[in-house]
Amino acid sequence: MKILVVGGAGYIGSHMVKQLSQSGNEVITLDNLSYGYRDAVKYGDFIEGDLGDSALLDSIFKPGDIDSVMHFAGFIQVGESVIKPSMYYHNNVVNTHTLLDAMLRHEVKNFIFSSTAAIFGEPEYTPIDEKHIKQPINPYGHSKLMIEQVLEDYDSAYGFSTTPVRYFNAARTDH
Repeated sequence: MKILVVGGAGYIGSHMVKQLSQSGNEVITLDNLSYGYRDAVKYGDFIEGDLGDSALLDSIFKPGDIDSVMHFAGFIQVGESVIKPSMYYHNNVVNTHTLLDAMLRHEVKNFIFSSTAAIFGEPEYTPIDEKHIKQPINPYGHSKLMIEQVLEDYDSAYGFSTTPVRYFNAARTDH
C-alpha cells in the first residue's frame, strides 16, 4: 500500500512511518516541521509542506496513487490551546478539513486520525468507554472532537472509512 502520513516528522508519526515502511508499505511523509523534525523521518519520501495547502495536496494525490492517509499533524498542547485557541482551531479543524476535501477530490477514502482522550473531558466514570459522554474542557479537545464529528459525516455521505485513535498518554523512551 502507498500511505500518506501527515505529521510524520513528529514523535508518534515518525514511529508510524518506520513501522509502515518496515512492513513493506510505501510511505510519503508530509510535515511542515512546526513541531516535527526532518531528521526523524528516516523512511520513505519526505515533503515539507502544510496539510492546509490545497495545491500541494492536489500535487501529492495523483489518481490511484495514495491508498490511505494517516493524520498526526494536530497541535496537541492543552495549555497552549487555551492561550491560542485560534491557532488550534485553524490547524486542527480548518487544515484537516482541507486535507479531507483533497482526499475526497482524489477518491482516497481510508483515513486514520490521531485524536485524543481529551474529547471526553472530566471522566464521569472509569474506565472510560465509547459510551462515555464527550464533553471536552479545552480548545484542544474541542478541535479534535469537531473533526471526529466531521469524519462521521464524511463516512456517511461519501463512503469514507475512518478510524480515530484516542490516546490517554503517549509515552516515549530514548531506547
